Amino acid sequence: MGENICEFQIGKAKLCLVQGDITEMETDAIVNAANPSLMGGGGVDGAIHRKGGPKILEECKQIRATEWPNGLPTGKAVITSGGNLRAKYVIHTVGPVWRGGNSGEPELLAEAYRNSLTLAVSKSLKTIAFPSISTGAYGYPIERACKVALKTVKEFLEKEDKLDKVVLVLFSRRDFEVYKEAIKEILPQKF
Repeated sequence: MGENICEFQIGKAKLCLVQGDITEMETDAIVNAANPSLMGGGGVDGAIHRKGGPKILEECKQIRATEWPNGLPTGKAVITSGGNLRAKYVIHTVGPVWRGGNSGEPELLAEAYRNSLTLAVSKSLKTIAFPSISTGAYGYPIERACKVALKTVKEFLEKEDKLDKVVLVLFSRRDFEVYKEAIKEILPQKF
């Protein structure tokens, strides 16, 4: 996997692009591209729940019973333990469903990344890994979503110095290449 890693310094933190499986990441937290129910599902969400085991689902049920009885709103983020995962925590966030780009999708996607990062900092976490939020079943075109993700993370790290590393984990080689190309536009001074 060595050739499929890119690393960039932003402020005090490293921003990394990695092709791989987010459920294998050894960061303080991994981010789950959850659905509003928080009860697991397909894609990244299902993989995290399967590998993390029943503890994550139990904690999600507790969050639904207390904080978000009607489901987690798009752009918001909550945290659970990591269960059987290598990561200590899972930050669950709901990205927007793609509706053509004129229904606030970019702002909601940025909010999902920003709220996840803010939650990590509030819990004194130092490292966090993200999947490509909303680009699977929610249909957000990855060429657009990656620019929102990279720009939001970059802006956060330029203002906030509490994180050591943010990893964007791309499952497929194609997704990794799309992010790698987009980062040249977001961080032109690094090339």
